[in-house]
Amino acid sequence: MAEFSIETFGAVERWTINGEARRNALSRAMVAELAQHVARVSGADRTVRAVVLTGAGSKAFCAGADLKERAGMSDGEVRVFLDALRTTFRAVELSDCAFIAFINGAAFGGGTELALSCDLRVMDEAAEMGLTEVKLGIIPGGGGTQRLPRLIGKGAAKDLILTGRRVGAEEAARLGLVNRVGDIDDAMHVAKNIFENAPLAVGLAKHAIDDGAHLDLDSALALEQRYYQRTLGTEDRLEGLKAFAEKRPPVFKGK
Repeated sequence: MAEFSIETFGAVERWTINGEARRNALSRAMVAELAQHVARVSGADRTVRAVVLTGAGSKAFCAGADLKERAGMSDGEVRVFLDALRTTFRAVELSDCAFIAFINGAAFGGGTELALSCDLRVMDEAAEMGLTEVKLGIIPGGGGTQRLPRLIGKGAAKDLILTGRRVGAEEAARLGLVNRVGDIDDAMHVAKNIFENAPLAVGLAKHAIDDGAHLDLDSALALEQRYYQRTLGTEDRLEGLKAFAEKRPPVFKGK
């Protein structure tokens, strides 16, 4: 059985983790298949412009690592698994495609880290998130100690990581951990709003934000200018100007 169900809605794909019985946990097979799908939408073919990632059922988005599988791993196998996990999550960030996590249930440990690697997060009002690793004698190993403070600030991140506590949708939104509270239709609407825009511009804007976030302002502004220059010679820019003048929706081709 495939680890993901893939549904296509024009230029948007919805990826649903097929692991409801194990609370959509991160297994070796699941991470390997996720890496394949990320590589597919990140290639030269820009058919897919946005991905909504969610979990099967209503109880869990992704409840973290598959602890039953993990219990049977040697220390070396755990290191290999974590390397694959980090590489896959980083590939989500580096993709020109926009990723939206719809957190439809529990997202703990690696599940929260998976959501953090996405560009945007929409959370069901009944869902919970948390980096709970310290309760198991470990620390977040899929980027949580680095991505969370960059998103919500060091103090708030330490509060969540050092206590291992879980937060509901209202607090997650207040902290800036998620962008909005809603349902799958809200997540798909966000994706639709993204794919209607010029794909090259969306990808470059995404990278300008991520790449410049930790530079001093002058260096970040110079980086923004370089990325902006890359849009000037594109067919999509000319189409955008023409469509505006003609008062019609643009037809972008990613060129």
